[in-house]
Order: sequence, then C-alpha cells, then structure tokens
Amino acid sequence: MSATETTERPNELKRVMGPGLLLLFIVGDILGTGIYALTGVVAAEVGGVVWLPFLIAFVVATITAYSYLELVTKYPQAAGAALYTHRAFGIHFLTFLVAFTVMTSGITSASTAARAFAENLQKGLGLGTSDWVTLLVAIGFMLLIGLVNLRGVGESVKANVVLTCVELSGLLLVVFVAVYAMSQGRADFSRVTVFDTPADKGIFIAVTTATSLAFFAMVGFEDSVNMAEETKEPSKIFPRIMLTGLTITGVIYVLVSVSAVALVPAGELSKAGATPLLLVVQTGAPDLPIGAVFPFISMFAVANSALINMLMASRLLYGMANEGVLPPIFGRVLERRRTPWIAIGFTTLLAVGLITFVGQVSQLGGTTALLLLGVFTLVNISVLVLRKDKVEHEHFTAPSWLPIVGALSCAYLVGPWTGRSLEQYGIAAVLIGIGVVLSVAMFLFNRRQHKPMRFEHPDEDLRSRGPRN
Repeated sequence: MSATETTERPNELKRVMGPGLLLLFIVGDILGTGIYALTGVVAAEVGGVVWLPFLIAFVVATITAYSYLELVTKYPQAAGAALYTHRAFGIHFLTFLVAFTVMTSGITSASTAARAFAENLQKGLGLGTSDWVTLLVAIGFMLLIGLVNLRGVGESVKANVVLTCVELSGLLLVVFVAVYAMSQGRADFSRVTVFDTPADKGIFIAVTTATSLAFFAMVGFEDSVNMAEETKEPSKIFPRIMLTGLTITGVIYVLVSVSAVALVPAGELSKAGATPLLLVVQTGAPDLPIGAVFPFISMFAVANSALINMLMASRLLYGMANEGVLPPIFGRVLERRRTPWIAIGFTTLLAVGLITFVGQVSQLGGTTALLLLGVFTLVNISVLVLRKDKVEHEHFTAPSWLPIVGALSCAYLVGPWTGRSLEQYGIAAVLIGIGVVLSVAMFLFNRRQHKPMRFEHPDEDLRSRGPRN
C-alpha cells in the first residue's frame, strides 16, 4: 500500500486538509503571539536592528524545516518528533520525553496566548488590567478553544482560516501605518541599522540573546507534522506548502520589525510591555482610529496561536497513544466527530493549570522556544541516523549538510551562553521533571500489564503493520 491509501479503522482521523488549508494552518501557527508580544523585548537587546534576530531565527527554522519535511514525508503519521526520535534511537525514555516536551511546549504556548488574549480584551474595552479578570477570561477562553477542538479539525481549521486572516491583516496594518507615517514625515528608517546593546553584552552575544527570544515567533511550522493523518496526500504537498508558509512569515516579520523601529525608537519600544505593536500603530497614525481597533486584532491573533497549539497537543497525545507510548485511552475518538476527545480534555486541563499557576508571557514564550530548540536538535540528528531506513514510497530528501548545520545551530541556542534567563531553565526543568515521573509510571504500568510499546523495536518496518492513514 502507498502512504496515502486509507483503510477503515475505528480510530482513524478524518482527512480534511488540502494545500490551501495546510498553508493557512502553518502561516496562522507561526504568526501570532511571538511577533505581537516580543518585538519590544528583542529591541531591548539589539536596539534598531530588531529585524536581524527575526531574520536569523527564520534561517534556523527553515534549516530545521528541511529535516521535518524529510521525516514527515517518509513517515506521514501524527506522532511527529517523538516517532522520529524513537525510530532513530530506539530509547523508550527519550521517546517519551520528546513527546512530553513537544506537547508541553504547545500547551505552554497556548496558555501564554490565552493570558495575552485576556489582557488585550481588557485594553480593547478600555478597562484597567486586573489579575483576577485576566485569569478568569483566560480560563474561559481556553475552555472555548477545547470545545472548538472537540467539534472537529474541520471546524478548527475553518476558525483558523478566519483568525489567520485577522492576524495577518494586523501585521500588514503595521506596515501600512509605517508607509503612511513616512508620507507624513514621521518615520525614521535610519534607526534600523543602529545597534544599541546592553552595557554588559557585546554585539554578538546581544544578537544571540535576541535570536533566542525571537525564535519563539518562528516556532509553529513543526506543529503541522502532527496533522499528517488529517492531511490529503501529505508526502506530496508538505514540502512545497511548509517552505512557502515559512517564507511568507519570514518576510512579514522583517517588514513589521523594520516598520516598528522606524516609527518608535528602540528604547521606547522596549518599554511597551506585551503590546509593542499597539504603540507602533498609535505613534504612526495618531489621527486615525486604528489604535482603538488594534487591541482586538491582537486578541484574535493570539487566539489563533492558542487554537493551533491545542490542536497539535491533542493530536500528539492521540498519535503516541496509538503507538503504545501513552495509555490507549488517549487514542479514543468520538464516534461521530472522529476527534480524540480524551486527549483534548487532558490537554485543556493542563492548559488551565498553566494559566492559573505560571506567569509572564516572555518567560513562558522563552521556555517554549528553549524546549523546542532541544527537540529540533534531536530531529536534525534523527534525519541523518534514519537515512539507512528505506521506505517504498517517494519522499522529500534534505541536503545532508542542512541537518548538520541545523543541529549545531539549535544546540547552540539552547545553551546559557545565549544570555537566556535562568528562570526559563527552571521552568523547563520542572516540566521535564514531570515528564520523568510520568515516564517511570508508564514503564511500571506497561511492565505490570505485560504490554510493550508497539514500536518497541525501532528497526521494524512501519509498513509491515500497514499504513495508519
């Protein structure tokens, strides 16, 4: 059987995503919380060249995307990075941690977006920001995301189409305001080449620190591989669509960051908190009513990030349950909707917990990037290891030097020498610690039940079990 043939299975997901919906999914997942909330934080590190860290992050992400493309077209299944890591190394403990890390990064990102949604809603309504209101609105919002997710990927992707258009319009609005301000003589593009680094950092370290922050804005492309079982002809359309989506977002990020610093000095931009682009719009077009609308655009932008990350997290749990790494209960789907309802409920509860007990957007975003950079390092290495594993169907093949460069660059950005906040390592350590505890519990459970993982032997040909899609 080919990789794209289907079989009637009780736990089979419904294929609804063609090239157009997949492109919107990828663009919508990358655009969002990162660029809307972290532009000022990046400006605090490098000054006027705020566009440079975003550009470097785009290059690193694109290199890693080539590795993901080879693997998702070779193994078009929902388990993503965890499946690739297990097939490459065959270590149950490592497989579980990768799965848990990817899932946690998605939930952390979605929880961050939920809190940003709540704050933007209060600003849009002209209310003072209240911690309790933020908490309640964020929890309510996350429960709503869970219900949308539960109805089905078709409904979720349709919502993604609308939200992607909104968030894209917000970023294009920033560029439009910059052009308008330039025509009014209020834009200063000479700032975009001026480095202004903290006193304790040289240019190289400052750019590295800023890139480690900006990378959060580029993550999201990897979520799409967890939708492989709900994509039509994944081995055929993924390469073109993923690279197109990355290019679109990379160009937009550079344009937005250049526009931002041309309108607002880097020092002021860095003091704007979680709403730097709102300050940009208000400064560039003070005589237009755009500033009153922009908080709502930002609100919908971060809502899209939350929706897609929760989609990814639930599908990852579903995929790993079907591979025997997690209890089979997470592989249950609603008979009518064909959605993994147990996985959706579990990830939603975890997100509510993070919203309640974990704080700042910048620290959660940085932790998300930190965790994913570690996973990306392993994925880049896995590509090279799995070159010996041949499959019958055609698939994308990355140039051999790209995974090497990707592994080295991602591993470098994980280290403390980047100037990353130590608090991010603390949050990551706690999350990984939870993963270790769950991994031991799963090992004991499987041992007691005499039930090994289905891909306990990584050299087994996946095709011997027939295609899962």
